[in-house]
Amino acid sequence: MSKLFSPIQVGRMQLGHRLAMAPMTRFRVDDDHVPLPIVKEHYEQRAVVPGTLLITEATLVSPRAGGYANVPGIWSEAQIAQWRQVTDAVHAKGSYIYMQLWGLGRVANPEVLKREGGFGLVSSSDVPTDEKAPAPRALTEEEIYALIGDYAQAARNAIAAGFDGVEIHGANGYLIDQFTQDTANKRTDAWGGSVEKRARFALEVTRAVVEAVGADRTGIRFSPWSSFQGMRMADPVPQFSYLARKTAEMKLAYVHVVESRISGNADTESTDQLDFFLEAYGHASPVIIAGGYKADSALEAVDSRYKDYDVVVGIGRPWTSNPDLPFKIKAGIPLRPYEREFFYLPKDPKGYVDYEPSEEFKATQVAA
Repeated sequence: MSKLFSPIQVGRMQLGHRLAMAPMTRFRVDDDHVPLPIVKEHYEQRAVVPGTLLITEATLVSPRAGGYANVPGIWSEAQIAQWRQVTDAVHAKGSYIYMQLWGLGRVANPEVLKREGGFGLVSSSDVPTDEKAPAPRALTEEEIYALIGDYAQAARNAIAAGFDGVEIHGANGYLIDQFTQDTANKRTDAWGGSVEKRARFALEVTRAVVEAVGADRTGIRFSPWSSFQGMRMADPVPQFSYLARKTAEMKLAYVHVVESRISGNADTESTDQLDFFLEAYGHASPVIIAGGYKADSALEAVDSRYKDYDVVVGIGRPWTSNPDLPFKIKAGIPLRPYEREFFYLPKDPKGYVDYEPSEEFKATQVAA
């Protein structure tokens, strides 16, 4: 049997297999960033194979770190209460759930920022995402520390909402990545100008979250090769090798690394590999790898490509249309194709809660 279906300890969790649902923004949230009841149903459906780790869609740590409509937050009592419904439902199925913590920085919508608190567009530096985008204002040191505090408080709120842990979103050109990569970070103070200084924001956020909820309930996600939203350093290897070594010292529950084929939303095949990151990280804790994985490539990743490491494969899009995905892959049942046209429909149940598990899976439930 493939190692994909053997248990693995990740932080405080004993996972039943090595497939995790990767975070996916789906916009099924109200105008106050509170998850709608269908969000509970969505995650509950995808927790049906016991021992599965689900990672939520990216969730804003605070209004000032936001700037998108109809994405979730984790700062208000109403948000915490509704997320508690989600975590209770997932745990009732015998599975686990981490919340992905998110700050947007320069890619936010300035109109939404203004409307939701009079906030301005900010980043590590005053560099816009591209030539068509508005230029952000460089954050002051005081503001940087306030944002670090927002991540720590969001982590505490997530644990209060019943989450098994949190994943810090350090990938894909969002706020943390805007400090990490020199395409965005042109600072010459303590927060930029060298590998170590550019890494500081990611590491300070991680330390603050670890202090708040414990290293064994903390993960972080990086995308060294992604060019999405104005990223992709000329040579990301030194920068991300340093981050791998420093996060390894913290003994986190896991790190989550994206191969290049997910450069944002594009279905491209992988070219740049993650070996350098895994070597630098060593065997500090398990590593979730993501990047367009399907059934055959997930098996190959665990049994061959990364066989010397404790890897868990993060799968996103195929899980949208296959709630019992780990069961299907183990049983060799073909996966139902995902339907991209339903991915990003604000507040809409269509393509979100209307996929059934396989008849074979249902039969096992009757038998049980």
